[in-house]
Amino acid sequence: MHKSRRAAINHLTGNLTMKDTSKTKLSIKGHVVLPKPLSVSRRWKPGTEFVIEDRDKGVLLRPKSDRGARSWESIVGSVRYSGPRKSIREMDEAVSAQARSRK
Repeated sequence: MHKSRRAAINHLTGNLTMKDTSKTKLSIKGHVVLPKPLSVSRRWKPGTEFVIEDRDKGVLLRPKSDRGARSWESIVGSVRYSGPRKSIREMDEAVSAQARSRK
């Protein structure tokens, strides 16, 4: 990782690393609050879903991955385009032209 990016992350997270430990409590409702530096360094936003794995020495908490869960129908509408349909060849040509213009 680039040094300036690492420095920025360390500044935001208070240098929290995998070796650092923090304490938290289980609430009456069964909630566990993660330390803010940890959620910031991991870029976990409110509403992030996690998978919890029961392990011998504790639990493993990891963000739920949406990879593989997307269907073609869910992806098609993610990019807005209002115009005539373009062929693959036309799209390839447009991408190539844009790449050449940025050199």
